[in-house]
Amino acid sequence: MKRLIPFLLFLVLSISACAPASPATDTAELLQPTATLEEAQAASQSAVAPQETPLPVEINAPLIEAPGILNIEMLDEVFGWGVTEENIVRTNDGSMTWYDVTPAKLADAGYLVYPDFFDANHAWIQFPDMNKYPNGGKLYRTSDGGNTWESFTTPFSGGAIHFIDEQNGWVLADLGVGAGSMAVSVFKTGDGGATWQRVYTNDPNLEGAADTLPLGGIKNIILPLDLETAWVGGVVYASGETYLYRSDDGGKTWFNINLVLPEGSKDSELSVYGIRFTSTTDGLLAIRVAAETPQIIVYATHDGGTTWSQLPITFDGYGLLETPSASEMIFYTAGQFYVTKDAGMTIEQVTPDMKFGDTVIDMSFVNSQTGWLVTSDSTSDLSLYKTADGGVTWFPIIP
Repeated sequence: MKRLIPFLLFLVLSISACAPASPATDTAELLQPTATLEEAQAASQSAVAPQETPLPVEINAPLIEAPGILNIEMLDEVFGWGVTEENIVRTNDGSMTWYDVTPAKLADAGYLVYPDFFDANHAWIQFPDMNKYPNGGKLYRTSDGGNTWESFTTPFSGGAIHFIDEQNGWVLADLGVGAGSMAVSVFKTGDGGATWQRVYTNDPNLEGAADTLPLGGIKNIILPLDLETAWVGGVVYASGETYLYRSDDGGKTWFNINLVLPEGSKDSELSVYGIRFTSTTDGLLAIRVAAETPQIIVYATHDGGTTWSQLPITFDGYGLLETPSASEMIFYTAGQFYVTKDAGMTIEQVTPDMKFGDTVIDMSFVNSQTGWLVTSDSTSDLSLYKTADGGVTWFPIIP
């Protein structure tokens, strides 16, 4: 499942020892006995793709043993993608087996790539050309699950990339950051990434620059809903201001979205932590409040984002947030999971049977029960864990 549209790729968050405040909190009962790896593998191998999800083309690629996954994006309980320091990898059995589907001419993956994993067959990988930064790069595209790739030269080096279907995509291209400001350009494609058109820039050094996306602030999120409507989010370093903008004319102009902020947050620095739409009208928005006790507050819309109302849910501390559906959210911080299945009306506190602490660097949940964690220890060794009971019990997949 697509997560609440992130955050800077592979950002290792500082996890604090704070627990979320909620209207109702229950402690999940530990399930015994803990599943063994053999049992998990047997269960996973017996899984089949959901009927509505067609099986992808066979993965005609070499197996990769124990890949050090930095970023994991599971699409459902069966199919998923991952990024390592050097490879693009895929699974078609719930993460038990991984295949190396790295494009042949992609020298390195890891922290430099900007991926968009659309479904089991379609994915795009943007890789910057540092000799042409920020105005050049290479985009790799697959439509058969990574068996084959096409490559295209791009007029941008990197940035947030998001496709709405197999042909139409948007990029919020990073043109450089300095003194709390960030120049960006918005590009669009209608041919699957083969060619791109710049529809907006706020870089004063470029012809046609505009200011409807202010230069000040850091922009790290773009979420297009269709060919005309898109959202851009980030952070502006001023108390009580949210960097949340919307375009309804294909990215040519943008306007600020004002939120009704809770008491006390107007004196804090606010950042758009993530945004996700589950339909053309229904969406979720997470805002991080950098107060003395950091918080994440969540808003919902039912009119396509024209108006937003705050949900009765607050996550305290720094951590990772997943939103598998309009009603499910999973937040991890300081060794605890906090799970809501009813859009924040109640929150269940889940204590895992393993002490992950602040080692978690990435997380992917496809529903409130099934999820994966990527951890990094003091020697930077990476491990992958899976849960099938909402975070109570975990078994290691890698190593």
